[in-house]
Amino acid sequence: MAHYDAIVIGSGPGGYVCAIRLAQLGLKTACVEGRDTLGGTCLNVGCIPSKALLHSSHMLHEAEHNFTKMGLMGKSPSVDWPKMKAYKEDVVSQNTKGIEFLFKKNKIDWIKGWGSIPAAGQVKVGDEVHTATSIVIATGSEASSLRGVEVDEKRIVTSTGALDLAKIPRSMVVIGAGVIGLELGSVYARLGTEVTVIEFLDEITPGMDKDVQKTLKRILSKQGLNFIMGAAVQNVEATKTKAKVTYKLRKDDSEVSLDADVVLVATGRRPYVDNLGFEALGGKMTERGQIATGAHWDTNIEGIYAIGDVIEGPMLAHKAEDEGMAVAEQIAGKSGHVNYNVIPGVIYTSPEVASVGATEQVLKEKGVDYKVGKFSFMGNARAKAVFQGEGFVKILADKDTDRVLGAHIIGPAAGDMIHEICIAMEFGASAQDIALTCHAHPTYSEAVREAALACGDGPIHA
Repeated sequence: MAHYDAIVIGSGPGGYVCAIRLAQLGLKTACVEGRDTLGGTCLNVGCIPSKALLHSSHMLHEAEHNFTKMGLMGKSPSVDWPKMKAYKEDVVSQNTKGIEFLFKKNKIDWIKGWGSIPAAGQVKVGDEVHTATSIVIATGSEASSLRGVEVDEKRIVTSTGALDLAKIPRSMVVIGAGVIGLELGSVYARLGTEVTVIEFLDEITPGMDKDVQKTLKRILSKQGLNFIMGAAVQNVEATKTKAKVTYKLRKDDSEVSLDADVVLVATGRRPYVDNLGFEALGGKMTERGQIATGAHWDTNIEGIYAIGDVIEGPMLAHKAEDEGMAVAEQIAGKSGHVNYNVIPGVIYTSPEVASVGATEQVLKEKGVDYKVGKFSFMGNARAKAVFQGEGFVKILADKDTDRVLGAHIIGPAAGDMIHEICIAMEFGASAQDIALTCHAHPTYSEAVREAALACGDGPIHA
Protein backbone atom coordinates (compact mmCIF):
# COMPACT_ATOMS: atom_id res chain seq x y z
CA MET A 1 0.00 0.00 0.00
CA ALA A 2 1.50 3.31 -1.15
CA HIS A 3 0.79 6.72 0.32
CA TYR A 4 0.53 9.83 -1.85
CA ASP A 5 0.02 13.50 -1.22
CA ALA A 6 -2.69 13.36 -3.88
CA ILE A 7 -4.42 10.76 -6.04
CA VAL A 8 -6.41 11.82 -9.07
CA ILE A 9 -9.11 9.41 -10.28
CA GLY A 10 -9.43 9.76 -14.05
CA SER A 11 -6.91 10.85 -16.69
CA GLY A 12 -9.08 12.99 -18.96
CA PRO A 13 -8.25 16.65 -19.61
CA GLY A 14 -9.21 17.60 -16.05
CA GLY A 15 -7.48 14.65 -14.40
CA TYR A 16 -4.18 14.56 -16.24
CA VAL A 17 -3.76 18.35 -16.11
CA CYS A 18 -4.50 18.28 -12.38
CA ALA A 19 -1.97 15.49 -11.82
CA ILE A 20 0.74 17.33 -13.75
CA ARG A 21 0.15 20.57 -11.86
CA LEU A 22 0.18 18.74 -8.52
CA ALA A 23 3.53 17.16 -9.41
CA GLN A 24 4.92 20.50 -10.58
CA LEU A 25 3.98 21.94 -7.20
CA GLY A 26 6.06 19.28 -5.46
CA LEU A 27 3.37 16.83 -4.36
CA LYS A 28 3.80 13.07 -4.66
CA THR A 29 1.04 12.27 -7.14
CA ALA A 30 -0.68 9.27 -8.68
CA CYS A 31 -3.39 9.07 -11.33
CA VAL A 32 -5.84 6.18 -11.57
CA GLU A 33 -6.99 5.18 -15.07
CA GLY A 34 -8.70 1.99 -16.22
CA ARG A 35 -8.29 2.48 -19.97
CA ASP A 36 -5.27 1.07 -21.74
CA THR A 37 -4.36 4.64 -22.72
CA LEU A 38 -4.41 7.97 -20.90
CA GLY A 39 -6.44 11.00 -21.94
CA GLY A 40 -9.99 9.98 -21.06
CA THR A 41 -12.96 10.34 -23.37
CA CYS A 42 -11.60 13.51 -24.97
CA LEU A 43 -8.38 12.09 -26.38
CA ASN A 44 -9.60 8.54 -27.00
CA VAL A 45 -13.19 8.70 -28.23
CA GLY A 46 -14.18 12.37 -28.14
CA CYS A 47 -12.63 15.71 -29.04
CA ILE A 48 -9.47 14.51 -30.76
CA PRO A 49 -10.70 11.68 -33.02
CA SER A 50 -13.77 13.70 -34.01
CA LYS A 51 -11.57 16.63 -35.04
CA ALA A 52 -9.44 14.29 -37.16
CA LEU A 53 -12.54 13.10 -39.04
CA LEU A 54 -13.86 16.66 -39.31
CA HIS A 55 -10.57 17.74 -40.87
CA SER A 56 -10.32 14.86 -43.34
CA SER A 57 -13.96 15.20 -44.42
CA HIS A 58 -13.51 18.97 -44.81
CA MET A 59 -10.51 18.35 -47.08
CA LEU A 60 -12.74 16.08 -49.19
CA HIS A 61 -15.36 18.83 -49.38
CA GLU A 62 -12.72 21.33 -50.52
CA ALA A 63 -11.49 18.94 -53.20
CA GLU A 64 -15.00 18.25 -54.47
CA HIS A 65 -16.37 21.80 -54.41
CA ASN A 66 -13.60 24.41 -54.33
CA PHE A 67 -10.46 23.05 -55.99
CA THR A 68 -11.65 23.70 -59.54
CA LYS A 69 -12.61 27.27 -58.57
CA MET A 70 -8.93 27.84 -57.76
CA GLY A 71 -7.67 26.20 -60.93
CA LEU A 72 -6.80 22.90 -59.28
CA MET A 73 -8.09 20.51 -61.90
CA GLY A 74 -8.34 16.76 -61.76
CA LYS A 75 -10.45 13.90 -60.49
CA SER A 76 -11.86 14.27 -56.99
CA PRO A 77 -10.33 11.86 -54.46
CA SER A 78 -12.17 8.72 -53.42
CA VAL A 79 -12.65 7.82 -49.77
CA ASP A 80 -10.70 4.92 -48.28
CA TRP A 81 -12.68 4.61 -45.03
CA PRO A 82 -10.34 2.13 -43.27
CA LYS A 83 -7.38 4.38 -44.08
CA MET A 84 -9.24 7.48 -42.86
CA LYS A 85 -9.97 5.69 -39.59
CA ALA A 86 -6.32 4.63 -39.35
CA TYR A 87 -5.30 8.30 -39.69
CA LYS A 88 -7.73 9.14 -36.89
CA GLU A 89 -6.28 6.41 -34.66
CA ASP A 90 -2.73 7.60 -35.35
CA VAL A 91 -3.71 11.11 -34.20
CA VAL A 92 -5.21 9.62 -31.04
CA SER A 93 -2.12 7.49 -30.39
CA GLN A 94 0.25 10.44 -30.73
CA ASN A 95 -1.73 12.42 -28.17
CA THR A 96 -2.28 9.65 -25.62
CA LYS A 97 1.40 8.67 -25.76
CA GLY A 98 2.22 12.32 -25.23
CA ILE A 99 0.31 12.30 -21.93
CA GLU A 100 2.14 9.12 -20.89
CA PHE A 101 5.45 10.87 -21.61
CA LEU A 102 4.40 13.87 -19.50
CA PHE A 103 3.50 11.56 -16.60
CA LYS A 104 6.96 9.99 -16.71
CA LYS A 105 8.61 13.39 -17.04
CA ASN A 106 6.78 14.69 -13.95
CA LYS A 107 7.25 11.42 -11.98
CA ILE A 108 3.52 10.73 -11.73
CA ASP A 109 2.54 7.14 -10.97
CA TRP A 110 -0.08 5.72 -13.31
CA ILE A 111 -2.13 3.25 -11.26
CA LYS A 112 -3.80 1.10 -13.91
CA GLY A 113 -7.34 0.01 -13.17
CA TRP A 114 -10.71 1.41 -12.12
CA GLY A 115 -10.70 3.29 -8.85
CA SER A 116 -13.17 3.54 -6.00
CA ILE A 117 -13.14 5.30 -2.64
CA PRO A 118 -13.84 2.83 0.19
CA ALA A 119 -13.11 5.45 2.85
CA ALA A 120 -11.90 9.02 3.14
CA GLY A 121 -8.22 9.13 2.28
CA GLN A 122 -8.28 5.75 0.49
CA VAL A 123 -8.46 4.75 -3.17
CA LYS A 124 -8.97 1.11 -4.08
CA VAL A 125 -7.78 -0.20 -7.44
CA GLY A 126 -8.27 -3.91 -7.95
CA ASP A 127 -7.21 -5.62 -4.71
CA GLU A 128 -4.85 -2.81 -3.68
CA VAL A 129 -5.71 0.14 -1.46
CA HIS A 130 -3.65 3.31 -1.72
CA THR A 131 -3.83 6.17 0.74
CA ALA A 132 -3.72 9.88 0.00
CA THR A 133 -3.99 13.13 1.87
CA SER A 134 -6.14 14.51 -0.95
CA ILE A 135 -8.27 12.74 -3.56
CA VAL A 136 -9.50 14.44 -6.74
CA ILE A 137 -12.45 12.88 -8.58
CA ALA A 138 -12.11 13.57 -12.31
CA THR A 139 -14.06 10.66 -13.77
CA GLY A 140 -15.75 12.68 -16.51
CA SER A 141 -19.01 11.82 -18.22
CA GLU A 142 -20.62 9.26 -20.49
CA ALA A 143 -23.17 9.54 -23.29
CA SER A 144 -26.76 9.60 -22.10
CA SER A 145 -29.46 7.85 -24.10
CA LEU A 146 -33.21 8.14 -24.38
CA ARG A 147 -35.48 6.03 -22.25
CA GLY A 148 -36.19 2.72 -23.94
CA VAL A 149 -33.48 3.15 -26.60
CA GLU A 150 -30.91 0.35 -26.52
CA VAL A 151 -27.51 1.42 -27.84
CA ASP A 152 -25.46 -1.35 -29.47
CA GLU A 153 -22.73 0.95 -30.90
CA LYS A 154 -23.23 -0.66 -34.31
CA ARG A 155 -26.63 0.39 -35.66
CA ILE A 156 -27.82 2.55 -32.77
CA VAL A 157 -24.72 4.44 -31.65
CA THR A 158 -23.45 7.16 -29.36
CA SER A 159 -20.55 9.40 -30.38
CA THR A 160 -18.20 6.53 -29.47
CA GLY A 161 -19.69 4.15 -32.02
CA ALA A 162 -20.12 6.92 -34.61
CA LEU A 163 -16.34 7.40 -34.65
CA ASP A 164 -15.72 3.78 -35.60
CA LEU A 165 -18.49 2.58 -37.91
CA ALA A 166 -17.63 -0.46 -40.03
CA LYS A 167 -18.55 1.42 -43.19
CA ILE A 168 -19.90 4.80 -44.26
CA PRO A 169 -23.70 4.52 -44.00
CA ARG A 170 -26.00 5.55 -46.84
CA SER A 171 -28.36 7.17 -44.33
CA MET A 172 -28.11 8.37 -40.75
CA VAL A 173 -30.56 9.85 -38.28
CA VAL A 174 -29.04 12.09 -35.63
CA ILE A 175 -31.15 12.57 -32.50
CA GLY A 176 -30.23 15.92 -31.02
CA ALA A 177 -29.04 19.13 -32.71
CA GLY A 178 -26.36 19.97 -30.17
CA VAL A 179 -22.61 20.18 -30.62
CA ILE A 180 -21.89 16.43 -30.91
CA GLY A 181 -24.79 15.72 -33.27
CA LEU A 182 -23.95 18.56 -35.64
CA GLU A 183 -20.22 17.86 -35.73
CA LEU A 184 -20.56 14.14 -36.45
CA GLY A 185 -23.56 14.69 -38.69
CA SER A 186 -21.55 17.09 -40.83
CA VAL A 187 -18.69 14.56 -41.06
CA TYR A 188 -20.94 11.91 -42.58
CA ALA A 189 -22.84 14.38 -44.76
CA ARG A 190 -19.54 15.34 -46.39
CA LEU A 191 -18.73 11.66 -46.88
CA GLY A 192 -21.96 11.16 -48.82
CA THR A 193 -24.37 10.00 -46.12
CA GLU A 194 -27.95 11.28 -46.18
CA VAL A 195 -28.17 12.85 -42.71
CA THR A 196 -31.40 13.80 -40.96
CA VAL A 197 -31.24 15.64 -37.62
CA ILE A 198 -34.23 15.33 -35.27
CA GLU A 199 -34.44 17.97 -32.52
CA PHE A 200 -37.05 18.34 -29.78
CA LEU A 201 -36.71 22.13 -29.59
CA ASP A 202 -37.45 24.66 -32.33
CA GLU A 203 -33.83 25.71 -32.74
CA ILE A 204 -30.44 24.02 -32.98
CA THR A 205 -27.55 24.43 -30.50
CA PRO A 206 -29.74 25.26 -27.48
CA GLY A 207 -28.54 28.23 -25.42
CA MET A 208 -26.46 29.82 -28.14
CA ASP A 209 -26.94 33.23 -29.77
CA LYS A 210 -30.16 33.35 -31.84
CA ASP A 211 -28.43 34.83 -34.90
CA VAL A 212 -25.81 32.08 -34.75
CA GLN A 213 -28.51 29.41 -34.50
CA LYS A 214 -30.32 30.66 -37.61
CA THR A 215 -27.17 31.17 -39.66
CA LEU A 216 -25.62 27.82 -38.76
CA LYS A 217 -28.84 25.93 -39.53
CA ARG A 218 -29.10 27.65 -42.91
CA ILE A 219 -25.47 26.87 -43.81
CA LEU A 220 -25.64 23.24 -42.67
CA SER A 221 -28.89 22.77 -44.59
CA LYS A 222 -27.08 23.99 -47.74
CA GLN A 223 -24.37 21.42 -46.98
CA GLY A 224 -26.93 18.63 -47.10
CA LEU A 225 -28.15 18.13 -43.52
CA ASN A 226 -31.93 17.75 -43.20
CA PHE A 227 -33.55 19.13 -40.04
CA ILE A 228 -36.78 18.03 -38.37
CA MET A 229 -37.46 20.48 -35.56
CA GLY A 230 -39.96 20.32 -32.72
CA ALA A 231 -40.01 16.54 -32.76
CA ALA A 232 -40.05 14.18 -29.77
CA VAL A 233 -38.51 10.78 -30.46
CA GLN A 234 -40.80 8.01 -29.23
CA ASN A 235 -38.89 4.88 -30.12
CA VAL A 236 -35.84 3.54 -31.94
CA GLU A 237 -36.00 -0.04 -33.17
CA ALA A 238 -33.05 -1.89 -34.72
CA THR A 239 -33.31 -4.71 -37.24
CA LYS A 240 -30.55 -6.65 -39.00
CA THR A 241 -30.23 -4.12 -41.80
CA LYS A 242 -31.93 -0.92 -40.65
CA ALA A 243 -33.09 1.12 -37.71
CA LYS A 244 -36.51 2.73 -37.46
CA VAL A 245 -36.99 6.02 -35.59
CA THR A 246 -40.51 7.01 -34.56
CA TYR A 247 -41.16 10.59 -33.51
CA LYS A 248 -44.06 12.92 -32.76
CA LEU A 249 -44.26 16.47 -34.07
CA ARG A 250 -45.05 18.78 -31.19
CA LYS A 251 -47.09 21.19 -33.33
CA ASP A 252 -49.85 18.68 -34.17
CA ASP A 253 -48.96 15.51 -32.23
CA SER A 254 -48.72 13.55 -35.48
CA GLU A 255 -46.52 10.44 -35.43
CA VAL A 256 -43.96 9.73 -38.15
CA SER A 257 -41.45 6.92 -38.74
CA LEU A 258 -38.11 7.18 -40.51
CA ASP A 259 -35.68 4.43 -41.55
CA ALA A 260 -31.89 4.79 -41.52
CA ASP A 261 -28.80 2.61 -41.72
CA VAL A 262 -27.46 4.13 -38.50
CA VAL A 263 -29.00 6.17 -35.69
CA LEU A 264 -26.73 8.47 -33.67
CA VAL A 265 -28.10 9.27 -30.22
CA ALA A 266 -26.61 12.67 -29.40
CA THR A 267 -28.85 13.75 -26.53
CA GLY A 268 -26.13 14.90 -24.17
CA ARG A 269 -23.90 13.40 -21.51
CA ARG A 270 -24.22 12.55 -17.82
CA PRO A 271 -21.64 12.47 -15.01
CA TYR A 272 -19.82 9.14 -14.72
CA VAL A 273 -19.85 8.22 -11.03
CA ASP A 274 -20.82 4.54 -11.24
CA ASN A 275 -19.05 2.26 -8.77
CA LEU A 276 -17.06 5.18 -7.39
CA GLY A 277 -18.34 4.73 -3.85
CA PHE A 278 -18.62 8.45 -3.18
CA GLU A 279 -22.34 8.41 -2.41
CA ALA A 280 -21.97 5.37 -0.16
CA LEU A 281 -19.58 7.42 1.98
CA GLY A 282 -22.26 10.06 2.40
CA GLY A 283 -21.00 12.22 -0.46
CA LYS A 284 -23.43 14.98 -1.39
CA MET A 285 -24.88 14.99 -4.93
CA THR A 286 -26.96 17.54 -6.83
CA GLU A 287 -30.46 16.87 -8.17
CA ARG A 288 -28.91 16.33 -11.63
CA GLY A 289 -26.62 13.56 -10.41
CA GLN A 290 -23.49 15.70 -10.19
CA ILE A 291 -21.08 15.79 -7.28
CA ALA A 292 -21.79 18.87 -5.17
CA THR A 293 -18.74 21.05 -4.53
CA GLY A 294 -17.88 24.25 -2.71
CA ALA A 295 -16.05 27.33 -3.91
CA HIS A 296 -12.73 25.47 -3.94
CA TRP A 297 -13.99 22.25 -5.60
CA ASP A 298 -14.13 20.56 -2.19
CA THR A 299 -16.89 18.06 -1.47
CA ASN A 300 -18.65 17.57 1.86
CA ILE A 301 -16.12 14.82 2.69
CA GLU A 302 -12.85 16.26 3.93
CA GLY A 303 -9.91 15.68 1.61
CA ILE A 304 -12.05 14.76 -1.41
CA TYR A 305 -12.38 17.17 -4.34
CA ALA A 306 -14.16 16.95 -7.69
CA ILE A 307 -13.67 18.67 -11.05
CA GLY A 308 -14.80 18.55 -14.67
CA ASP A 309 -17.90 16.85 -16.04
CA VAL A 310 -18.85 15.27 -12.69
CA ILE A 311 -19.64 18.69 -11.20
CA GLU A 312 -21.85 21.61 -12.23
CA GLY A 313 -21.02 23.75 -15.24
CA PRO A 314 -20.48 23.21 -18.96
CA MET A 315 -19.12 19.80 -19.92
CA LEU A 316 -16.06 21.15 -21.71
CA ALA A 317 -12.51 19.78 -21.70
CA HIS A 318 -10.95 23.21 -21.18
CA LYS A 319 -13.26 23.98 -18.28
CA ALA A 320 -12.08 20.74 -16.66
CA GLU A 321 -8.43 21.67 -17.35
CA ASP A 322 -8.87 25.05 -15.66
CA GLU A 323 -10.47 23.39 -12.65
CA GLY A 324 -7.70 20.79 -12.59
CA MET A 325 -5.01 23.45 -12.33
CA ALA A 326 -6.99 25.50 -9.83
CA VAL A 327 -7.75 22.61 -7.44
CA ALA A 328 -4.10 21.54 -7.58
CA GLU A 329 -3.15 25.05 -6.45
CA GLN A 330 -5.69 24.80 -3.62
CA ILE A 331 -4.38 21.42 -2.47
CA ALA A 332 -0.81 22.77 -2.53
CA GLY A 333 -1.82 25.61 -0.21
CA LYS A 334 -2.00 28.27 -2.88
CA SER A 335 -4.97 30.13 -4.37
CA GLY A 336 -6.67 28.53 -7.38
CA HIS A 337 -9.24 30.41 -9.44
CA VAL A 338 -11.51 29.83 -12.44
CA ASN A 339 -13.40 32.67 -14.11
CA TYR A 340 -16.59 30.90 -15.16
CA ASN A 341 -17.77 34.01 -17.01
CA VAL A 342 -14.95 33.63 -19.54
CA ILE A 343 -15.11 30.03 -20.73
CA PRO A 344 -15.40 29.82 -24.52
CA GLY A 345 -17.46 27.24 -26.34
CA VAL A 346 -16.69 26.02 -29.86
CA ILE A 347 -18.52 23.91 -32.47
CA TYR A 348 -16.08 22.50 -35.03
CA THR A 349 -18.41 22.41 -38.01
CA SER A 350 -17.49 24.31 -41.17
CA PRO A 351 -17.81 27.18 -40.57
CA GLU A 352 -16.80 26.99 -36.95
CA VAL A 353 -18.92 28.55 -34.22
CA ALA A 354 -17.44 30.09 -31.08
CA SER A 355 -18.89 32.06 -28.21
CA VAL A 356 -17.92 33.47 -24.84
CA GLY A 357 -19.79 35.43 -22.19
CA ALA A 358 -23.41 36.48 -22.33
CA THR A 359 -25.95 36.19 -25.13
CA GLU A 360 -28.44 38.95 -25.92
CA GLN A 361 -31.20 36.85 -24.35
CA VAL A 362 -29.30 36.60 -21.05
CA LEU A 363 -28.54 40.32 -21.01
CA LYS A 364 -32.21 41.13 -21.65
CA GLU A 365 -33.32 38.81 -18.85
CA LYS A 366 -30.88 40.53 -16.48
CA GLY A 367 -32.02 43.99 -17.57
CA VAL A 368 -28.56 45.02 -18.76
CA ASP A 369 -28.36 47.92 -21.22
CA TYR A 370 -26.09 46.77 -24.02
CA LYS A 371 -25.08 47.55 -27.57
CA VAL A 372 -24.28 45.25 -30.48
CA GLY A 373 -21.36 45.46 -32.87
CA LYS A 374 -21.72 43.09 -35.81
CA PHE A 375 -19.59 42.51 -38.89
CA SER A 376 -20.10 40.01 -41.72
CA PHE A 377 -17.25 37.92 -43.10
CA MET A 378 -18.43 39.01 -46.56
CA GLY A 379 -16.50 42.19 -45.80
CA ASN A 380 -13.35 40.27 -44.89
CA ALA A 381 -10.93 39.84 -47.80
CA ARG A 382 -9.20 36.74 -46.41
CA ALA A 383 -12.49 34.92 -45.74
CA LYS A 384 -13.77 35.59 -49.25
CA ALA A 385 -10.51 34.31 -50.74
CA VAL A 386 -11.11 30.87 -49.16
CA PHE A 387 -14.86 30.68 -49.86
CA GLN A 388 -15.80 31.35 -46.23
CA GLY A 389 -17.66 34.63 -46.52
CA GLU A 390 -20.78 33.39 -44.75
CA GLY A 391 -21.04 34.18 -41.06
CA PHE A 392 -20.23 37.09 -38.79
CA VAL A 393 -18.61 38.39 -35.63
CA LYS A 394 -20.95 39.82 -33.01
CA ILE A 395 -19.71 41.68 -29.94
CA LEU A 396 -21.94 42.67 -27.03
CA ALA A 397 -20.76 45.59 -24.91
CA ASP A 398 -22.18 47.53 -21.96
CA LYS A 399 -24.06 50.55 -23.30
CA ASP A 400 -22.59 52.93 -20.72
CA THR A 401 -19.08 51.63 -20.02
CA ASP A 402 -18.36 49.92 -23.40
CA ARG A 403 -17.00 46.92 -21.47
CA VAL A 404 -17.16 43.68 -23.49
CA LEU A 405 -19.85 41.35 -22.11
CA GLY A 406 -19.78 38.60 -24.70
CA ALA A 407 -19.03 37.65 -28.28
CA HIS A 408 -20.41 35.20 -30.84
CA ILE A 409 -18.59 34.20 -34.01
CA ILE A 410 -19.61 31.98 -36.90
CA GLY A 411 -16.96 31.81 -39.58
CA PRO A 412 -13.47 30.58 -40.46
CA ALA A 413 -11.17 29.87 -37.49
CA ALA A 414 -13.83 31.08 -35.06
CA GLY A 415 -12.49 28.73 -32.38
CA ASP A 416 -9.11 30.46 -32.49
CA MET A 417 -10.36 34.04 -32.87
CA ILE A 418 -12.63 33.87 -29.83
CA HIS A 419 -9.61 33.97 -27.53
CA GLU A 420 -8.93 37.59 -28.42
CA ILE A 421 -12.31 38.33 -26.84
CA CYS A 422 -11.52 36.06 -23.88
CA ILE A 423 -8.32 38.01 -23.13
CA ALA A 424 -10.21 41.28 -23.49
CA MET A 425 -12.87 40.14 -21.03
CA GLU A 426 -10.29 38.85 -18.54
CA PHE A 427 -8.70 42.30 -18.48
CA GLY A 428 -12.03 44.15 -18.41
CA ALA A 429 -11.39 45.72 -21.81
CA SER A 430 -13.81 47.88 -23.74
CA ALA A 431 -14.90 47.33 -27.33
CA GLN A 432 -12.93 50.46 -28.16
CA ASP A 433 -9.76 48.83 -26.77
CA ILE A 434 -10.15 46.08 -29.39
CA ALA A 435 -11.07 48.58 -32.10
CA LEU A 436 -7.92 50.63 -31.46
CA THR A 437 -5.63 47.58 -31.57
CA CYS A 438 -3.83 47.09 -34.88
CA HIS A 439 -4.78 43.80 -36.56
CA ALA A 440 -2.65 42.26 -39.32
CA HIS A 441 -4.02 42.33 -42.87
CA PRO A 442 -5.27 40.16 -44.44
CA THR A 443 -6.48 37.99 -41.54
CA TYR A 444 -9.82 36.63 -40.38
CA SER A 445 -9.30 38.44 -37.07
CA GLU A 446 -9.82 41.79 -38.78
CA ALA A 447 -13.51 40.91 -38.59
CA VAL A 448 -13.23 41.03 -34.79
CA ARG A 449 -11.80 44.55 -34.97
CA GLU A 450 -14.56 45.59 -37.38
CA ALA A 451 -17.24 44.27 -35.02
CA ALA A 452 -15.58 46.24 -32.20
CA LEU A 453 -15.63 49.34 -34.41
CA ALA A 454 -19.33 48.65 -35.01
CA CYS A 455 -19.88 49.11 -31.27
CA GLY A 456 -18.73 52.71 -31.75
CA ASP A 457 -18.83 54.96 -34.85
CA GLY A 458 -19.10 52.03 -37.25
CA PRO A 459 -16.98 49.51 -39.17
CA ILE A 460 -14.81 50.53 -42.11
CA HIS A 461 -15.60 47.71 -44.55
CA ALA A 462 -19.36 47.59 -44.24
